[in-house]
Amino acid sequence: MISYLSIGDFSRATHMTVKMLRHYHQIGLLEPADVDPHTGYRRYTTEQLPTAQVIRRFRELDMPLEQIQAVLAATDLATRNERISSHLSRLKDELGRTQRAVASLRDLLAPDSPDVPAGIELRGVPATPAAAISEVVDAEDSVAWLQGALGELQATMAAQNVAAAGTCGGVFADDLFTRHHGRATVFIPCATPVRPLGRVGAVEIPATELAVITHCGPPTEVDRAYAALATYVARHALAVEGPIREYYLTGRCQTPDTAQWRTEIGWPIFQTAAATAG
Repeated sequence: MISYLSIGDFSRATHMTVKMLRHYHQIGLLEPADVDPHTGYRRYTTEQLPTAQVIRRFRELDMPLEQIQAVLAATDLATRNERISSHLSRLKDELGRTQRAVASLRDLLAPDSPDVPAGIELRGVPATPAAAISEVVDAEDSVAWLQGALGELQATMAAQNVAAAGTCGGVFADDLFTRHHGRATVFIPCATPVRPLGRVGAVEIPATELAVITHCGPPTEVDRAYAALATYVARHALAVEGPIREYYLTGRCQTPDTAQWRTEIGWPIFQTAAATAG
């Protein structure tokens, strides 16, 4: 059975904006599986997620769209690899982001890697009193913003002798994925209310039902976990409107080794089963 994703859900799963997906459709790089002839409504299949991930990796490597089309259009593996290697050779002198993107691309070419997330859990989350910071941010700044906001929360709670009562997390509006600009909220559960100070306020994080997957590694690799989660929800769950949740089990505060970082990602669903899926 074919599992379809709306353009919004496909945007969320691939971390590509809706505008970007429409442009890729127009130039023939990534065409939706189905377009309603009357409304123009686009739908994608879960089988298109790997192609979207490859395109995203190549764009992180600054490969022009025409070259990406040439790679995807290659009819044999040798030609494809030659075109990929030709572009990678021009990036040898770049540091930091490029090195991480190249490693990520090579890992993507090995789908059976043990780092690919497997277990998915269905979870009901109760309403949670918390200290929180909430602002509208750009997606490219979201990781740095989150780290700064989390540090500010921890410092404020320590100054007020307010103890954490659970795992810190984040709530992210759809616009942050679909438009790369939207509201982000970082929070720390607390048993006693924090006194509002600066950006820090006392809130209640709403109850929700989630399909949850654990991402192992740095935030730059999280899109693969999002794709696996979107695939599961499209095939086995009833997705509902609502913001994405993340819970930071292990992060920069615990270890500088990004390979040991653990982040739970929660996709909002209407839960119809209590079992854990793996």
